[in-house]
Amino acid sequence: MRSYGRTSVHEFLGDFVVYRNLRPVDRRLPSLREVAPRTGLPPGCIPRKSEPAYAQVISGLLRQARSLDAPGASIERLIYVGDTQMNDGTAFSQICQAAGWPGLAFIGAEKDEPEKVQVVEQQQGPLYLANRWAALTDFDGFCRERGFGTDERTAVIVDLDKTALGARGRNDHVIDRARMEAVQCTVGALLGDKFDPQAFRGAYELLNKPEFHPFTADNQDYLAYLCLIVGSGHHALEALVAAVRGGRLARFAQYLAEVEARAAELPSALRVIHRQVREAVGRSDPTPFKAFRRTEYRSTVERMGQSSDETPPETLLQQEILITQEVREIALCWRQRGALLFGLSDKPDEASIPTEELAARGYQPIHRVKTHAVGR
Repeated sequence: MRSYGRTSVHEFLGDFVVYRNLRPVDRRLPSLREVAPRTGLPPGCIPRKSEPAYAQVISGLLRQARSLDAPGASIERLIYVGDTQMNDGTAFSQICQAAGWPGLAFIGAEKDEPEKVQVVEQQQGPLYLANRWAALTDFDGFCRERGFGTDERTAVIVDLDKTALGARGRNDHVIDRARMEAVQCTVGALLGDKFDPQAFRGAYELLNKPEFHPFTADNQDYLAYLCLIVGSGHHALEALVAAVRGGRLARFAQYLAEVEARAAELPSALRVIHRQVREAVGRSDPTPFKAFRRTEYRSTVERMGQSSDETPPETLLQQEILITQEVREIALCWRQRGALLFGLSDKPDEASIPTEELAARGYQPIHRVKTHAVGR
């Protein structure tokens, strides 16, 4: 591994980035409120990455972005770079289908096994599954073999989380650690003297397992709230686990209703949080625990670029959230050839963009924060 100095995702994506709320950072692009009527979305609804409505919104934003930086050019094909076959592969296929474009997708993750590539053919375009991020160089050749020139008629989507930043299998554990510590800090501050770090970690690690994803929707806001309520003593962890495993509690909203029935027993600070979370879930807000996510933003930024440039790459990989050099290099190459580069993140805006107060103090959105780039 080698360190390639400090840079930011902004270097190769600019502000053509959307986080979970689908509010483009580049204000020249239309907001979700403007786009929603054309996609049939009800007011206030924010589709998730795996939903067809999300694909309709993104395909429209790509066309708008192309018209801004290359007037007269039209997109004819899509290239997608991500880290998960399920989430990114689904988003890729649905964007191709919504826009009517052929596509190719690179799905990468660093794995401790012999280097290999698997090409999965599917209707909207093949998935190029690689267990090395360095395989992006070969993927570029694969694109040319399939007749995919990366010129101004090509849109390239780059996933931010665990792809451009914190490469999966190489550096993603630092992202996870930042989020975990943000949950612990938020819950600890609210519980005060009642906070038990060991019990918290036990609850977090158990409820974060795939077994409970149907109940938590794999939503870290829900998980943070559950740890808060369990930590307060309002509901016992064992009873919650038994209710989920036994099928009595199938949805998070059911648990909110149970807490609401006894909300008067909660300390005043927790009642405020409970009300905020319940109301946000009621309006389909995918980020109901705002206080936790704002703490996550700080926790994330504090792990970006804080080490000296002389720090060995092996140490950087353990301490910092890094830019994936292989993604950076190929993105810059494709952009130089004329392709449109666009970044997607499923990380909530509250965990990615500073509050006005922090922005006034010089804090930047995650994609503009400088950190070290490391790669092979």
